[in-house]
Amino acid sequence: MSRSLWASVRRVGAMIERYVYLLKGSWPRIIELAYWPTMQIILWGFLSEYLVHHSSYLARASGVLLAAVLLWDVMFRGQLGVSVVFFEELYSRNLGHLFASPLRAYELASALFVISLLRTLIGSGMAALFAFWFYHFSIWRMGFVLVAFFMNLLVMGWAIGLVVAGLVLRYGLGAENLAWAAVFALAPVSGIYYPISVLPHWLQIVAQILPAAYVFSAMRALFFHHIIVARPLWEAGGLNVVYLALGLSLFLRTFHNARLHGRLLNLGE
Repeated sequence: MSRSLWASVRRVGAMIERYVYLLKGSWPRIIELAYWPTMQIILWGFLSEYLVHHSSYLARASGVLLAAVLLWDVMFRGQLGVSVVFFEELYSRNLGHLFASPLRAYELASALFVISLLRTLIGSGMAALFAFWFYHFSIWRMGFVLVAFFMNLLVMGWAIGLVVAGLVLRYGLGAENLAWAAVFALAPVSGIYYPISVLPHWLQIVAQILPAAYVFSAMRALFFHHIIVARPLWEAGGLNVVYLALGLSLFLRTFHNARLHGRLLNLGE
């Protein structure tokens, strides 16, 4: 082997070694390797199991899967609207400069909520228009109850986004992949495409503490039975108040600790 080729191989080996060290030093990256295929298998496995025993599911309520996808997108975009916008301040290393001003952490959180709402309205609104143009499905046929569905899922997304932002403040940008992973971890137990009764008993217990499970249960009652069931929406709202308070408390606490230890100016991996 020529000297130049050998030198090239050594450089490649050094870069591989560098990336292996990065992987070994970041538990979120290691988890991510198995995370996405595992979530896909679990989610679609439960859906397949449900459809095997309920073959008329789609025929009985046209558009129920499209509605589920659109509503799930609200929660996903609501969460990203908080966490990713916060990350942008970290990428630009602007967070320390912002808090050299009289800005308070809770004021930043309030601004993140508003921009998340705007981003969700734009993104999910466009998706709803495409669903109407391509599939002749109108999400607005749900009526005013759509507002309750929307706000419950949006606020749950906010709570998750605050938790993710707090974890990034604590562990650095190596944990930013949680922004995409966190919400999908809840998908199999949220009953998006199927009732939670298809889940194993222990997962049904987990689903009962998730606001999203109540929202999608009420959505299916509307599509299949043409009735508005208010109780699940009130239960989802109560849980969301608790989770939003917990998420905000975690965010403010980790932000305070990051400020005390000088991590706001040099937060990285």
